[in-house]
Amino acid sequence: MSEPLEFNHHGIRFLYPTNWSVEEEGYLEGKHSVTAYSPTGAFWTVSLHPRHAEPQGMVEAAVTAMRQEYDSLEWEPYSRGVGEWDLAGAEMHFFYLDLVCVSRVQAVRTDRGTFVFFCQAADRDFETLDLVFQALTASCLSHIPKLSYWE
Repeated sequence: MSEPLEFNHHGIRFLYPTNWSVEEEGYLEGKHSVTAYSPTGAFWTVSLHPRHAEPQGMVEAAVTAMRQEYDSLEWEPYSRGVGEWDLAGAEMHFFYLDLVCVSRVQAVRTDRGTFVFFCQAADRDFETLDLVFQALTASCLSHIPKLSYWE
């Protein structure tokens, strides 16, 4: 098994599998995000927003955007800590073509800004890929010291 690759640009740093590809977006427009794509088309995105952005508001905005895109969208709150971090979140299910898809959005405020994590995969692949999605998120947050004044 080969060592994971590392992405480390503009305040976002994480390890990702060698068979995944990474695309950086929006840095010049001030909306920095990075997406890691699996060979099967699933993806995980991290975006960095200003510190004043409220994590719960970012989650609600993502659910609203998905609801506008997919009429069949069903969602529920999602809560899972990552290391010492407590993230606001939502899990969404919807139909796309002939597939049931699962998306999850999570957000957390740090000293570097508010990070938003978004992942998506076909329902049949999500359970397996969820471990990778969690590892990507944990890897990203592991490089950020937790400061108590944000609590």
